[in-house]
Amino acid sequence: MGVINFLKNLPLIDIGTGHMRHSAKSKQIAYCFAVPEATPGKTALDMGCGDGFWSGKLASLGFTVTSVDHDKYYEKTQVLNLDSKLPFGDSSFDLVWSTDVLEHLQNPALAIQEIKRILKPKGILLLTTPNSYFWLYPLMRIFGHTPKSLQNPDHKQFFSLTDIRKLFPRAQVLGFFPYVILKFTISHPTLLHHLSPTFVMVARKKEL
Repeated sequence: MGVINFLKNLPLIDIGTGHMRHSAKSKQIAYCFAVPEATPGKTALDMGCGDGFWSGKLASLGFTVTSVDHDKYYEKTQVLNLDSKLPFGDSSFDLVWSTDVLEHLQNPALAIQEIKRILKPKGILLLTTPNSYFWLYPLMRIFGHTPKSLQNPDHKQFFSLTDIRKLFPRAQVLGFFPYVILKFTISHPTLLHHLSPTFVMVARKKEL
């Protein structure tokens, strides 16, 4: 869709894709939580690693990183079906990183269950996914467009804050005010619902 592709590539609007896929504020917020987790010997799973950019960032912090995705976009990718049981033992990872992946899955609840299983007792999940109900989408409905018609054609889920809270009832949910150069992290539910184009979930294993 031309309008959305145009917005994705405006330098002052950050909706998490287009030219912002490596620098989106949502991923910067998640990465800030990864930094203090990095101590020698810790392991991380990059679930939906794409081109490996964030696998590299996690490795640079000192994590031993396992990179998985449904196709081999990155030389170190282990190709898996992310909609099925993961081939890792219980309590295998200190950190699971998953950015802009959950919306591509048929069964998000299974994925979260698997993430909980493979996290170590004090492990942490850092996950981002689009907010399909922030201000842009109601505006575009005036022109006959839905989140499904506007987003990536492979998206299978279109999350609202209510949906996210059902999936992550005890997680910390963050977002950001994404317009112009200064981008502010936000956590108030009303602001998250209306303003943030992306949800950022931060959860320890016991919070999943």
